[in-house]
Amino acid sequence: MDMADRNIITQCCIAGGGPAGMMLGFLLARAGVDVVVLEKHADFLRDFRGDTVHPSTLEIMHELGLLQEFLRRPHRKVREVRGRVGDVEMTLGDFSRVPTHAKFLTFMPQWDFLDFIVQEAQRYPGFHLLRHTTVTDLIREGDRVTGVMAETPEGRLRITGDLVVAADGRHSTVRERAGLAVEDLGAPIDVLWMRLPRLAGDPEAVVGNFRAGRVFVMLDRGDYWQCALVIAKGGMAAMQARGLDALKETIVSITPFLKDRIGAIQGWDDIKLLTVTVDRLRQWWRPGLLCIGDAAHAMSPLGGVGINLAIQDAVAAANILAGPLLKGGPVADQYLRAVQKRRMFPTAAIQKFQTLLQDRVISRLMESRATPKPALPLRLLNRFPPLRAIPARILGVGLRPEHVRTPAISSGSHTARG
Repeated sequence: MDMADRNIITQCCIAGGGPAGMMLGFLLARAGVDVVVLEKHADFLRDFRGDTVHPSTLEIMHELGLLQEFLRRPHRKVREVRGRVGDVEMTLGDFSRVPTHAKFLTFMPQWDFLDFIVQEAQRYPGFHLLRHTTVTDLIREGDRVTGVMAETPEGRLRITGDLVVAADGRHSTVRERAGLAVEDLGAPIDVLWMRLPRLAGDPEAVVGNFRAGRVFVMLDRGDYWQCALVIAKGGMAAMQARGLDALKETIVSITPFLKDRIGAIQGWDDIKLLTVTVDRLRQWWRPGLLCIGDAAHAMSPLGGVGINLAIQDAVAAANILAGPLLKGGPVADQYLRAVQKRRMFPTAAIQKFQTLLQDRVISRLMESRATPKPALPLRLLNRFPPLRAIPARILGVGLRPEHVRTPAISSGSHTARG
């Protein structure tokens, strides 16, 4: 990275320091590429971010030789996914049978995950993280994107390079400035996130509660539950009109054992609205620009797949782009097209599954006032334990899983141009 008079020249500029951007920055720097990652916040301490780390991501950590070190960070292991449909408690997935080294998923706060990636990336001199840096516009030469303009506490900053990667989330400034067309696949639900204390004697596993007209998910975070109440799209105002006490009564009616701690919700400031969006770009790239992660495809929170798909995008992008970037000069369109081709099928397949689940199961359940009964596939999962490996593999490993193919330079060497 060369920097003078508020201008930076690099090989790859990544907008967004979330899981996709940080993992891509790490893998490229590990391969010897000069990378600048731009993060608009001063730190990663933001609550209710995706923190479900699936076996597919843990396998990437294993391939990087980092799994044991990674698992020293605070986390909770989950080997079975359990739920309650009406009055029937069921086991819906068993990760002990997945074909990975770590046969479980973990819940790890996203700030711990990102701090770990940054720690490892900073071992390589080609990795540069600029915090408090917000991308505001693109720099172009003809039809090619050649960099970005950004705002920092010290003023405007110009970053140019051979490739710009948009990893700045579902409300991506970069993709908006690039004029990339977004296909909205629809989402009939939103989610209210909240924390409630977890006490000794509470259930150990993930608990999804499906009751008449209600869906309530509880994720074990050790000393607290991260809870999600599914509501109809745009239903927040109606929920507030009914009052906070009505919300508390709804939660207790679904999970009575929370009655002794529901008072932890003291106001609407303790409730965070996640406006659910499921969309994807028709084309993920422009000359000189590639979108990955939520900037390319926003996922529903169903299944907690978002962070893991973003990381799969980053691994695929690094595998395809490291070589061209190391050669120097603008990255040819064929490589950007190849990243989209590689990742489009698993993205579209998971989104199709999510929209079917939203439209045909969750929405119908919320409209019903009858006590739900487990459908035949769920009854089969409950009766025949080996079948539980199927949803665990689909959820935990995914379709067309990526593997690290990029080389690793010595952490003391650096091959990128100055």
